[in-house]
Amino acid sequence: MILAPDTSTTPHITIRQAKLSDLDTIRDLILAAGLSTERSAITATLEGCTYWMADLNGIPAGCIGLELGQGASLLRSASVLPASRRRGLGRALVMSALTYATLRGDKQLYLFSSGAGPFWEPFGFVPVSSAEVSAALPSAPQVLSGQSRGWIEREQAWKRVMGA
Repeated sequence: MILAPDTSTTPHITIRQAKLSDLDTIRDLILAAGLSTERSAITATLEGCTYWMADLNGIPAGCIGLELGQGASLLRSASVLPASRRRGLGRALVMSALTYATLRGDKQLYLFSSGAGPFWEPFGFVPVSSAEVSAALPSAPQVLSGQSRGWIEREQAWKRVMGA
């Protein structure tokens, strides 16, 4: 269960790496942000992935994940509770993931997003085909889920060349 953060005071934002005990909260955040309507369809895992949590005044209010590949990663599940948006949480989460991807030597960073292109473009993401993501990260949980559920061909993919 997700509590609503107190937004009446100056916000205190903490970004931290997610632990195994955070997985249920990550799923709750994904549902609350409208990225999925079915809990059983959420493929969030810490196996081969790294997630970060954004706590607003001590309460989880956002998350983001990276599915790790060889020289490329898939950014996924960028979620911020609707009541906590426009406070810098999303940007802080993205910057954490970008920094991590850079430090691990990724050459490309991918994501799927049909409706949030204007959010991703300032971070250097450009549209690409979902086939490119599938070829670069064939065993990524989100790619495998998209292929098995049939949504991957309809989803807009994005790519950021790291170091550019």
